Amino acid sequence: MQNKITQLFGIEYPIVQGGMVWASGWRLASAVSNAGGLGLLGAGSMYPEVLEEHIIKCKKATDKPFGVNVPMLYPDIEKLMQIIVDQGVKIVFTSAGNPKTWTKYLQGKGITVVHVVSSVKFALKAQEAGVDAVVAEGFEAGGHNGRDETTTMVLIPSVKEKINIPLIAAGGIATGRAMLAAMVLGADGVQVGSRFVATPEASSHDIFKEWVVNAQEGDTHLTLKELAPVRLLKNKFYQEVQTAYAEGASKEDLIQLLGRGRAKLGMFEGNTEEGELEIGQVSGLIHEIKPAAQVLADMMAEFYVARDEMQDY
Repeated sequence: MQNKITQLFGIEYPIVQGGMVWASGWRLASAVSNAGGLGLLGAGSMYPEVLEEHIIKCKKATDKPFGVNVPMLYPDIEKLMQIIVDQGVKIVFTSAGNPKTWTKYLQGKGITVVHVVSSVKFALKAQEAGVDAVVAEGFEAGGHNGRDETTTMVLIPSVKEKINIPLIAAGGIATGRAMLAAMVLGADGVQVGSRFVATPEASSHDIFKEWVVNAQEGDTHLTLKELAPVRLLKNKFYQEVQTAYAEGASKEDLIQLLGRGRAKLGMFEGNTEEGELEIGQVSGLIHEIKPAAQVLADMMAEFYVARDEMQDY
């Protein structure tokens, strides 16, 4: 399958694995890349030396393209970017910051740059900054999210109407039918996060993965907007947050309640009571843990079947 996204990244299928914190290590990224998609390392949960280790291992595990997702709020971002350049990484996805800060520098080093946005306004800013493509991520997505609560079905055509660079859809996409729908709406490819959490290769804790496959419709909620909007599974910590809201908690109270390391505690260490469990709404459609290569194969098979079925209309 050839289109703007497969050509941009040099991959077989227009499917990008989200660079999720505490899930997207070298095993997952290399498995996705070897299967024909684009694997991403999630630098947001890695110290610089850890990122370097994962890049080196990923290069040994695949000869296919892979990239690194870098939240620009990361405190040691200069060190991360230097490692990325030194290790010869050719694709970087940036998020949570101004794309002008790093785009030209990275492109000057021969790196393809993609920026993640949650609105038309930020998509236009990313295009103005000169990025090679954008990921438009809808309200359904897991983890940290946009404040406008624009759903993927509305966001994708809205962004497509305004930009002329390649567009990748994200948020609520875990199946081939959802991929087809996103591309009908104007996307050139899709970014898939939550579905890849429920794989053996994901570095997140097995207990967290079981929570994901057992999740039902309505088991996630976007909260903590005063700090940084995040979609969480409804566990004990989530209920403590809701209680704090009901009692009129201030922003400072919420910061104190959140503390440090909640995401690592929940997703990486498996403390499903006290930790943050970041996952998308689509977790209600994820019913089993299966290899990343099988996720891609199943998505593409379903995509082609759904596309053929649409010929009847």
